Amino acid sequence: MKHKNILAACLLGMTLCTNAEAQEAQFGYFKYQGNDHRFSQAIDPHRQYYNPVMAGFYPDPSVCRAGDNYYLVNSSFSFFPGVPIFTSKDLVNWQQLGYVLDHDSQLPLKHQNVSGGIFAPAITYNEKNKTFYMITTNVGAGNFVVKTKDPRKGWSEPIYLPKIDGIDPSICFDKKGNGWIVHNAPVMGKTEYEGQRAIRLLRYDVKGDSTVGKPIEIVRGGTHVEKHPIWIEGPHLYQIGSYYYLMCAEGGTGAWHSEVIFRAKKPQGPWEECPNNPILTQRTGVDPNREDPVSSTGHADLVQAKDGSWWAVFLGCRPYEQDYYNTGRDTYLMPVTWKNGWPTILEKNKVLPNIVEKPGLQPLQDANVIRYSGNFSYEDNFKGDKLGMRWMFLRNPDNKFYTVGNGLTIHPKDVNISQKESPAAVFCRQQHTNFTAETSLRYMPRTQKDLAGVVLLQNERFNFVFGKTLRDGQPVVTLTKSEKEQSVIASAPLSADKDNQPLRLKIEGHGRYYDFYYAEGNAAWQTLARGVDAVNLSTGKSGGFIGVCIGLYATCNNN
Repeated sequence: MKHKNILAACLLGMTLCTNAEAQEAQFGYFKYQGNDHRFSQAIDPHRQYYNPVMAGFYPDPSVCRAGDNYYLVNSSFSFFPGVPIFTSKDLVNWQQLGYVLDHDSQLPLKHQNVSGGIFAPAITYNEKNKTFYMITTNVGAGNFVVKTKDPRKGWSEPIYLPKIDGIDPSICFDKKGNGWIVHNAPVMGKTEYEGQRAIRLLRYDVKGDSTVGKPIEIVRGGTHVEKHPIWIEGPHLYQIGSYYYLMCAEGGTGAWHSEVIFRAKKPQGPWEECPNNPILTQRTGVDPNREDPVSSTGHADLVQAKDGSWWAVFLGCRPYEQDYYNTGRDTYLMPVTWKNGWPTILEKNKVLPNIVEKPGLQPLQDANVIRYSGNFSYEDNFKGDKLGMRWMFLRNPDNKFYTVGNGLTIHPKDVNISQKESPAAVFCRQQHTNFTAETSLRYMPRTQKDLAGVVLLQNERFNFVFGKTLRDGQPVVTLTKSEKEQSVIASAPLSADKDNQPLRLKIEGHGRYYDFYYAEGNAAWQTLARGVDAVNLSTGKSGGFIGVCIGLYATCNNN
């Protein structure tokens, strides 16, 4: 690259490498293929669907219907843009419209943890004023609501709601158009035991877009309080028939996760517990050695179809062993049955099915449409004028560090993946337990601080970096693992790069264990490392709330 172009790139932002010798990284393509056993059985897509309906890091789903269209949102944590939003005609075949929060002013993420940022967005449609509302928590900024008449045309600036003391707010609009907010909160007064939380209620003024009065505590602790239930959260309030229903997650987001429900004649209560609680869980009563298990089900939302049937979306996880999973928390769909005025998402001791019957589905016919479920593959050659919707950034990208059109060009930043900054990287999701990800790279590192390649990110302290750098003045391909501390797993020398021939990089994941390959130019694949234990990428080891994100990355701070 000519020096004047390097200088122009460096002027894009203060965090771009200021060293005139810093080289840009050119990624020619990115290929992804998933091959999970749970999706191997053939189905009729006009009357059957796979669970999950959205695989890989699509957690905390919330859904609403407006006319014939459904809308779905998910948590995005510290990725930007925030809160992906999807639409569907049948609750199964989803298309992404974009993101609810796509401006820095809507989503400040500076210095937040990877699993900080946006928690549990809830989307609601108010029939009375024909307006969509999305309410959520930005853990670094507060609770707020945004709204729009048309989700395709963008959303308002955040309206912050400081009276919400906690997380996971959602809004219910009753039959008269009155607004009610429920949210997770500390218990009022003394806490009786660790993990005890409460659900609070606030009146929401639709005309003023503000809360009215003081919050009241409507549920304290959860269900069967004598058993000290923990982490009642993710509440949703509905007016159905002559009752208000309050549905919440309970038991924490791990293996003891569940969904419970209450009902009352008015939003303030008093609240009656469902005798069949929990109405969804996989924590007990199922064979722990069952094939293709799903765990941690909960954090649900209900929606009524136009034909009167009820459905629930909720999160779940696909462990490859014990409670370890690298794909994060997916979105699942199940029909809801009603009996004696109470809903059930899944009967007790029943295994969540991987294939579900739903007549009248409308599979998307466009071969180029993004798929979210089943086994699929795709290739991105970055030929358009902007990145596709699969791609996202970590925190607010403070400058335009990349270009597309003839592949993807990334200008390195003086930021590495372990820092709470926005790196020069674009990310997509690992959506299958068994997968292959591949890219090609043209890149000439000038110092041992320079590196470009692929990141497997769980968070700042738990990740892999697989790429090209210098060691003792010679180019090498290297694999580094971070599990609190950083260690080099393997490295191999490369040619002197006189012609800057492309370096191809490939990762194959097989549950807990990953294989790493490289090839120079058109040469055959060579093994850099096989059977590498990647359990550090599971939330069971690393903590946090995301699934593995695959990043194309360049840095001049390879420490």
